[in-house]
Amino acid sequence: MIKPSTPLAERMRPTNLDEYIGQTHIIAKDASLRRALDSGVLPSLILWGPPGVGKTTLAHLIANKLKRPFYTLSAISSGVKDVREVIHKVENAGMFQQDGAILFIDEIHRFSKAQQDSLLGAVEKGTVTLIGATTENPSFEVISALLSRCQVYVLESLSKEQLMSLLHSAMEKDAWLKSKNITIEEEGALLRISGGDARKLLNVFELVVGAMNSNDIVLNNENVQAIAQQSLANYDKDGEQHYDIISAFIKSIRGSDPNAAVYWLARMIEGGEEAKYIARRLVILASEDIGLANPTALIMANNTFQAVNTVGWPESRIILAQCVIYMATSPKGNAAYMAINQAQEAVKRTGNLPVPLPLRNAPTRLMKDLGYGDGYKYSHDYPGNFVQQEFMPEQMSNTNFFTPGSSKREQDIAELIEKMWGKKY
Repeated sequence: MIKPSTPLAERMRPTNLDEYIGQTHIIAKDASLRRALDSGVLPSLILWGPPGVGKTTLAHLIANKLKRPFYTLSAISSGVKDVREVIHKVENAGMFQQDGAILFIDEIHRFSKAQQDSLLGAVEKGTVTLIGATTENPSFEVISALLSRCQVYVLESLSKEQLMSLLHSAMEKDAWLKSKNITIEEEGALLRISGGDARKLLNVFELVVGAMNSNDIVLNNENVQAIAQQSLANYDKDGEQHYDIISAFIKSIRGSDPNAAVYWLARMIEGGEEAKYIARRLVILASEDIGLANPTALIMANNTFQAVNTVGWPESRIILAQCVIYMATSPKGNAAYMAINQAQEAVKRTGNLPVPLPLRNAPTRLMKDLGYGDGYKYSHDYPGNFVQQEFMPEQMSNTNFFTPGSSKREQDIAELIEKMWGKKY
C-alpha cells in the first residue's frame, strides 16, 4: 500500500472529545471546560501548554461540538489586517452566525501588542469568541486587557501511557500502518525523541516505519535512533532539543562554567530561539540559583530582559552573553528558593491559620474592641529598630524556613538572624 501524503498526526486527529487523549482535568465529563461546553457556554480562552499536547485539536473539537463557525489565524503569518478581515466577515454574516463565531489564533504569544489590541473590541462585544494557543506563559505574552477577558486553561504534557496508547491506536486504525506487521520491542527512543510531543511521536514513528521499507518491521531503540538522527533537525525550538539545550544552558550557569554556558547560548541563537525566552530564563535563574548569594544578579538579569526587548537581534546576543558570563561566574545560592518551597509546603499542610491578634489591622472601633492590634510592638520605637515579638501563627512558632548555603552573603544573613532572634530560629 502506498504511504498517504497526509502526515500520520493529521490522519489521527480525533473527531470528537471522547476520542481526545489527555487533559482529563479540563475535559473529563465533570471537568470545568467540559461542563461549560455541555451547557453550550464558551468563554474566550487561552490554551497554554507545551508543543504537541493537543491545543489546536482541542480548539477544532470545541467548535465542532458547539457547531459554531470556526476561523483560524497563525500569529506567525497573520497581522492586524488579517484579524480585522475575520472580524469584518463575522460582523457581515449577521444572523447566520447568531451563536457566535470562534476565532482560533495559534501561537498567540507571537502577536505584538498592536495585533492583540485589534482583538479587544470584538472579544469584549462578543463578536468572536477567542481561543488562543500558546507554549509561553500568557501572563508574560498576552496583554492584560485581553488576558482579563479570557479563561486560561493549562494543558499538561502527555504521560508515557497516553503516548503509547496513541501509538497503538494509530497502528490499529491507520490503513497504511495496518498493512504492515509492526512490532515495538523497545519504546524508549521513540518517547525520548518525541519529548512528550504527541504530534512529533506520530510523525517520527511514521518516518521510521517508512524508512525501513518492509512489511515486517521490528522497532528497537537502536534502529529508531539511527533513522531519526539522519532525518531530524539538530535544533527544533518547539521540540525535545529545545528543552534539552535550555536544560544544558541552565545547568552550565548553575555549575559555574561560563564557556559551556556561552556555547549553549550560541546553540540557541543559531537555532532561532527567541531572545525574550532566553532572557526570561535568566531572570528565573538569578533568583533560583544565585539569589541572596549575589542579589545584583537579579538586577542584571532584569536589565538584560528589558534590553533585549528594546534592541532585538542580532545585537541582543552581546547583551545575553554579558549576562550569562556574569551569572555563571557569580557566587551561587538557593536559600530563598528552598525557603519559599518549604513555606508553601507548610501552608498546604497546616491550612489557613489565624493571624495573631497583635498583627491584625484595626481600622474600626469594633475591631479595636475585639483586641485587634493589642500588644503589637512598633519596631521603630526600640533600639536598632528591632524588638523580639511573635510574627507567626501560634502553631508555627519557631519554624525556620531559611537555611543558608556556603556563600558568604547567605552566611552573613544567617549570623544576622541569630544575632537578632537568638535560638528562636
